[in-house]
Amino acid sequence: MPLQSPDSPRKNRLRSALAGLAVASAVVTGGATAAQAAVAVPTAPGVPAAPAGTEVPAVPAVPAAPAASVADDNAPAVLGRAAYLLDVSTGKVRFAKQADVRMPVASLTKLMTAYTALAQAKPGDMVTVTAEDVRYASRGGAAVANLRAGDRFTVEEMLYALLLPSGADAAHALARTYGPGVEGFVGEMNATARRLGMRDTLYVNADGMPYGGGGYSTARDQTLLTEAVLRNPTLRKVTSTRYRSLPATDEHRAYTWRNTNRLLGTAGAIGAKTGFTRAAGYTLAFAAEVNGHRLVGVLLGETSSSRRFDTAAALLDWAATHPAR
Repeated sequence: MPLQSPDSPRKNRLRSALAGLAVASAVVTGGATAAQAAVAVPTAPGVPAAPAGTEVPAVPAVPAAPAASVADDNAPAVLGRAAYLLDVSTGKVRFAKQADVRMPVASLTKLMTAYTALAQAKPGDMVTVTAEDVRYASRGGAAVANLRAGDRFTVEEMLYALLLPSGADAAHALARTYGPGVEGFVGEMNATARRLGMRDTLYVNADGMPYGGGGYSTARDQTLLTEAVLRNPTLRKVTSTRYRSLPATDEHRAYTWRNTNRLLGTAGAIGAKTGFTRAAGYTLAFAAEVNGHRLVGVLLGETSSSRRFDTAAALLDWAATHPAR
């Protein structure tokens, strides 16, 4: 689904640069800072292992050297509060703006919920939705998958409910089941963050809603998380899916969920997650495979829902047509 009109002046360029990724980008104004210096990845003892099946990266998850200033290559302007773009294939930071400033990330939190759950569960394990899960998600205007108490799903089906419509009910059910208990699960999320090298991240719930302060992270940390999520085959498949329908069974009624990520459905785009709260603004974790490179990025604190997709497309286009030095 194209994000702008078919006669966008950038359409042909995006098709070529992103191997058919027909995502047009708007021209936005505002400055971006030079890329920030990178840090090494610490490994904390006694924390959960990566989910089964997760690929071992060929390069460090965190770049070993700072990237050059993006301003020299006419990088796209970013109006959001923070942004980060990493070429995972080379470990080079391609773009950074306030990448280490702590701020709320809204439903990008659910990427960690999914990653942490799969470290303990198999995709075919069963989860039962309770009235508590439904009640929790119904408060505060959270996005829901409209799960019903008593329904039973496989963990993989629950991941679709969590990551496509961004269901807080699914987040609560997974956290309650695999904590055990939500508080215990959030502790596992924070331990996993430390293992991944996410030094400026604190989770206080499994859904990113502003309860208990809402927690915080950074664009750099969320990029590390997104890169780890996309190394897992199950999570890569789920976050890259545009629509998912489940027929009615003896375990649950019929469901249809639509992914909120508008970059999907175009060649090259893979995953990952959208988010929004008033405190966080519009957020986006995104990725694409371009000319043999996997690019992974995060935008935080955008004030326009549609502009986050335009900006992500512009960053991917720029990175594809301006190779790192």
